[in-house]
Amino acid sequence: MEEAAELPPAPEAARAVFGDRFPEAVRYAELLADAGVKRGLIGPREVPRLWERHLLNCAVLSEAVPDGVSVCDVGSGAGLPGIPLALVRPDLQITLLEPLLRRTTFLQEVVELLGLDHVTVVRGRAEEMLGKVEPVHVVTARAVAPLDRLAGWGVPLLRPYGEMLALKGDTAEEELKGARAALSKLGVVRTSVLHVGEGVVDPLSTVVRVEVGESPGGVRFAAKRAKAARVSRSRRRR
Repeated sequence: MEEAAELPPAPEAARAVFGDRFPEAVRYAELLADAGVKRGLIGPREVPRLWERHLLNCAVLSEAVPDGVSVCDVGSGAGLPGIPLALVRPDLQITLLEPLLRRTTFLQEVVELLGLDHVTVVRGRAEEMLGKVEPVHVVTARAVAPLDRLAGWGVPLLRPYGEMLALKGDTAEEELKGARAALSKLGVVRTSVLHVGEGVVDPLSTVVRVEVGESPGGVRFAAKRAKAARVSRSRRRR
């Protein structure tokens, strides 16, 4: 395995963004640079740019997240963007959803080590979670899949009138254009592309915002949602 480069010191912007949780952000960066590389969660070449490209790039997503809402980070991987978001936003209830055991093990260790009481780690695939996790206000994702496929996994997990925030690159507008038909079938009523992180990251972080109406997932998931609700009610009666 290629040896990881040394983690550079945290930039001044990180102190401003993470505030009181700056020491925990540094600890998380150290964990990613060490255990994260050894366990194959991030590539060794990412270590020199961990702060700008990963931690800060994800932390500024908080600019787009409303106050006090529930969030599900789909395909959380090494905890990006979920962990940086949790560090800057203690007001959020965050679920880190990840199917691979080695990743959920790492995430659980990080959550406990950093004292993130408002974060829960769940092992599973997003498409299997309907009825197993409470619907959330916001779904987040980063580098998980093309937008049309990502929306098929993430949108059904939303509450009515919720939104999915996907961190994307330069092709965000193009990807959004190509996914419009699929998004419409999933009950999406509004889409937009945001740029966040002014004065913190350069280039700015690009976020695709996908907002749903009263039927997250559209017609295809309406029956599944109703069935999941019935099963949940019958369990509670027992």
